[in-house]
Amino acid sequence: MRGSALRSAPLLLLFLAVAFGAASVSGAPLGPEGARHLLNRTGFDAHTAEIALFAKLERKDAVERLLSGVRTRAATPPPSWTTEFISPRKVRTLSDMERKAFQREQVERAVELKNWWTKEMLTTASPLTERMTLFWHNHFTSSLQKVRSGSLMYRQNVLLREHALGNFGKMLVEVSKDPAMLVYLDSATNRRGQPNENFAREVMELFTLGEGGYSEQDIREAARAFTGWSIDLETGEFLKRPFAHDAGTKTVLGRSGNLDGDDVLGLLLARPETAELVVTKLWKEFVSPSPEPREVKRIASAFRQSGYDIRTAVAALLVSDAFYAPENRGTLIKSPVDFVIGTMRQFDVGYSDPLPLTLLLRTLGQDLFAPPNVKGWPGGDAWINSTTLLARKQFVERLFRVDENRMQLDEARMKGIERLGEGRARLARASLDIRFSGTEWLRKAGGEGGLSQVLLALPVAPESTADIRGVDLIRRITADPAYQLK
Repeated sequence: MRGSALRSAPLLLLFLAVAFGAASVSGAPLGPEGARHLLNRTGFDAHTAEIALFAKLERKDAVERLLSGVRTRAATPPPSWTTEFISPRKVRTLSDMERKAFQREQVERAVELKNWWTKEMLTTASPLTERMTLFWHNHFTSSLQKVRSGSLMYRQNVLLREHALGNFGKMLVEVSKDPAMLVYLDSATNRRGQPNENFAREVMELFTLGEGGYSEQDIREAARAFTGWSIDLETGEFLKRPFAHDAGTKTVLGRSGNLDGDDVLGLLLARPETAELVVTKLWKEFVSPSPEPREVKRIASAFRQSGYDIRTAVAALLVSDAFYAPENRGTLIKSPVDFVIGTMRQFDVGYSDPLPLTLLLRTLGQDLFAPPNVKGWPGGDAWINSTTLLARKQFVERLFRVDENRMQLDEARMKGIERLGEGRARLARASLDIRFSGTEWLRKAGGEGGLSQVLLALPVAPESTADIRGVDLIRRITADPAYQLK
């Protein structure tokens, strides 16, 4: 897969140069500031060595390099139980005691699954892959709270990663038949004579057309078309139930006939509003909170013409003048994942178990595999409130004092940890095993000069860091409000 990406990337960028015009693909090198901007918007806070490498590249070459390195599979081995599916029928036969044990196990597995994804983001060689997987997780939203199956949520995560920078049309079809989605939006119980409109509504409003692009009658008719899409309760796989499908004539978006779910998805993909909705969301993810309508339509048109190739849309955004415009720098608030994963990666922080970070993400409002509702995490200003801002500041403050705190631990306190329950003891040990050496990091980073330009999306007054050295300089810079932006 990676080899094919390498072969196709030059063709993609040639297409971009022709379709979008030479003005959108600057021939000048990015320079350190442009490279930092590109890498931090598409990854998790770049190292100085990465910035130096990309600074020498022109926009199109930098984007080609990013896209040629994307992956379709996670490198972190998943929990062994993700291959299992526990039938709801079996659960219903359990005794009260067995059911309580089963529920405890599901809670533990949920934490383990979240921990797995946290580790993948911390260690991935393709941050853009994980950024896009998270983006689609928030677009095609499902949640453990309702699905109640770690294995089904894991399968969905694998599906989203596989198509993260592939074909949107194919991903839409596969997500629509994904068992976790079927459960989350009640498609599994959608049957002839008793149509459930949840999925039909959300596939139009949130996944494709957006609000106002359809009528209530379209939703009712589409719900009939999706009847019969269900799950095999023994395997957890997608299953068509012909006897549950409404074979009558339906009219959706002006098209009439014995439509089924695949027909409806095809009608949605044929509408220009679908490409515009996706590009608008990608704009807000990578460029700025306020999309430019003309640019959105231009890129969306190329996106549709490419057959919904996601790389085409992403590349067009990343080589555009709007992406590099000064007024769009530092306009995006870091999500909890951006903030926590980015900080850990950028400062080469050591750890043995990512559990404290997984739980911190939940505290900061981004509980992996558990978006708050069908619309996902709202993002933007919603990431910051008095509670989460304080928690963010406490995280970096403690992180850059871990060496000092570790020196203060005595044997009695370590023994006290072992007296805790298993889960709390694990968390305490993992928290104590987070390691950071400011002196070593500064040495690798090439010293203190220009550090704020590397770490912050916006310039700060030179006097704010004057006469501050070593780890104190890192603490001062990461305490700056601009550290919350990208």
